Amino acid sequence: MDFNLPSYQQNSSVPILFRENVVYFGLKYFGKDPSLLGQVLKGSHVPDSMRLKYGKWVSPDNLPERFKGRGYKQVPLAPYEPEVYRQFSEISEADFSCLFAEDTVIQKLPETLIVSCEYDVVRDDALLYKKRLEDNGVKVSWFHVENGFHGMINFFKGCIFAFPTAAELTDSIVDFVKNL
Repeated sequence: MDFNLPSYQQNSSVPILFRENVVYFGLKYFGKDPSLLGQVLKGSHVPDSMRLKYGKWVSPDNLPERFKGRGYKQVPLAPYEPEVYRQFSEISEADFSCLFAEDTVIQKLPETLIVSCEYDVVRDDALLYKKRLEDNGVKVSWFHVENGFHGMINFFKGCIFAFPTAAELTDSIVDFVKNL
């Protein structure tokens, strides 16, 4: 995983899901030492063989140009550190990220709805997965919330901090499911 994709840089301090929190809680989830945070953020956990194999999918080159604005600067991954990979290799498995599944698996997936939010650190992961699905012949419906942020779906109708776009997002998900 590349934690320097445009969305990770552009939305690194947008509330609810900060860039550092993604990695920190990932480390905690896997029961790993949080002191690895810096190396993982720089990409030291990705072996050269994986960079070659998955670079065609996990690359800012696969993102539409409109998502590369707002101060994005391409940052090369730091040199691979085998010890960091050994400590945190789970992040590079298909069970953790669908981007790492084999094409033969991806091609068997059903029609899919991808939701992305402009102010979300994982926006680009969603866009890259969308492209990966489409490249493998999977039908994809995509709903992008221009003013959205990670977790905003929790703030719709009846909530004290309700956002109209959260209700619109919820409606689009319901429509997708109804039309399957």
